[in-house]
Amino acid sequence: MAVFLLFIISLFVGQARLSPLESLRAFFRIGPDRNIRMVWLIRMPRIVAALVVGFGLAISGHVMQVNLQNPLASPTSLGVSSAAVFGANIAIICGAGIYTGTVGSTLNFNNPYVVTVAAFIFAFGSVLAILGISKIRNFSPTTVILLGVAATSLFTALTTLVQYLANDQALSAAVYWTFGDLGRASYLEILIMACVVFASFIVFFILRWKYNAMGSGDDIAKTLGIHVNALRLVSLLLASLITAVCVSFVGTIGFIGIVCPQLLRRFMGSDSRFLLPASGLLGSILLLISDLIARTVVPGMNIPVAAVTAIIGTPFFVYILLRRKRA
Repeated sequence: MAVFLLFIISLFVGQARLSPLESLRAFFRIGPDRNIRMVWLIRMPRIVAALVVGFGLAISGHVMQVNLQNPLASPTSLGVSSAAVFGANIAIICGAGIYTGTVGSTLNFNNPYVVTVAAFIFAFGSVLAILGISKIRNFSPTTVILLGVAATSLFTALTTLVQYLANDQALSAAVYWTFGDLGRASYLEILIMACVVFASFIVFFILRWKYNAMGSGDDIAKTLGIHVNALRLVSLLLASLITAVCVSFVGTIGFIGIVCPQLLRRFMGSDSRFLLPASGLLGSILLLISDLIARTVVPGMNIPVAAVTAIIGTPFFVYILLRRKRA
């Protein structure tokens, strides 16, 4: 119900001065072409992208927290976001996605798909490398987390170096790409993200009983006949794939993956049968709310949605840490 209400509100709200009735008529393709284009080419892609990306990041966060046995793990724990940012910076600064002007309130690149593909290749390549190295060390969750921290530091340093060597025009485009922007995704890109997210969700939901067993520890899960290392490998790969695809298309959006599962765990417990889909729905809700704020808080301007999620997510994150400290 909350998702539906936010969908309607998001449809009515925007920089263009359309009344709710005009927006509703445009949704059904009735009225002036300008209104129809405004609703279907600007507002609808943002709304659907928020639903898909929020759902994907939240379920990825839950799966990573279960498999890494760390309640503070998130979709960025394996260095996915930092690797994607580095790949996009390489593509932009080398000229494949150089800035060519502005369209509305967003930057325009002469070949944005090259930027997206480069971001995805580096993001998923980083994950494969980390999991490959972890496999050598018996796939310990601690090893995975430490390697993720090392990868994040490495790609952040490389990104800084590349940006330092770039000219002003390429640097501004590279920095802009790092801002999370739901309006960047087209319907085709949203369809790709949706296919990856919901196919992975089906796999996660099938494995929900095994995740519950892993919550009691690897040893207990093994006594129940679960191949823990294989399960962890598949789960982390799919969770990282979701994150890599989403980050490649809309940029870095933080806190959704860590906050949603943690908040719901306080009220619903750790049962993946309920926590997995509920986390996804809460992720969609939080990202829709963040996008609404991003589109309305500054008149005439869309601020980066990643900044809003960070501002909203930080107090919740501190609250979670304080609760854990008290416990």
